[in-house]
Amino acid sequence: MGRAFEFRKARKFKRWDKMSKAFTKIGKEISIAVKQGGSDPKNNTRLKVAIQNAKGVNMPKDRIDSAIKKATSKEMGDYQEIVYEGYGPHGVPIMVECATENPNRTVANLRMYFSRSKGELGVSGSIGFMFERKSIFRLVAENINIEELEFELIDFGLENIEADENELVIQTSFQDFGKMQKALEEKNINIVSSEVQRLPNVSKDLDEEQANDLTDLLDKLEEDDDVQQVFHNVN
Repeated sequence: MGRAFEFRKARKFKRWDKMSKAFTKIGKEISIAVKQGGSDPKNNTRLKVAIQNAKGVNMPKDRIDSAIKKATSKEMGDYQEIVYEGYGPHGVPIMVECATENPNRTVANLRMYFSRSKGELGVSGSIGFMFERKSIFRLVAENINIEELEFELIDFGLENIEADENELVIQTSFQDFGKMQKALEEKNINIVSSEVQRLPNVSKDLDEEQANDLTDLLDKLEEDDDVQQVFHNVN
């Protein structure tokens, strides 16, 4: 019983930790959106999307409101959005999107993570050409006819639609993000989340040992508070 209790407790803390990190990342996105376009989501599409994504991970309303209020204060500094590129273990290309108020700290930490994992942080543009930016929307799948929806969304840039458990995943080009977001809203479709991802042009496979090496680096990167998203090309 004691071991089972400790296992359940460890899993509970892991869920809390994951949720806390998600809230921190979305809080930064809210702050950046407010700084760029103001605190009214009706007039700020990026903020509207950030709030939508916050609700998608069950971020409490009072915490969302607090993040918006904090972003409007004069004491709140500006986050810089920076994309870092590098090679992880076994030559895996990795792109790291960050939001930081201290780029010197961020780049020093990333360089350390890559180096300790037998990788190397590269210069801007060194691997970016290996990835293509795509808009990804996750929708509640309930009461939606996929074939009908696919037909309705073609004119709004739909490239692909597929089922993923209880959700539908829609892909468009980076440029069609706003157009698709608006189309889904006008059709009153429940959007769980929407974001821009960097999808690899060519993927590669790793054996189990190599995959573990990569996972160790990815875990370190994703645990860093300055890191927003991490992309690689391993299946």
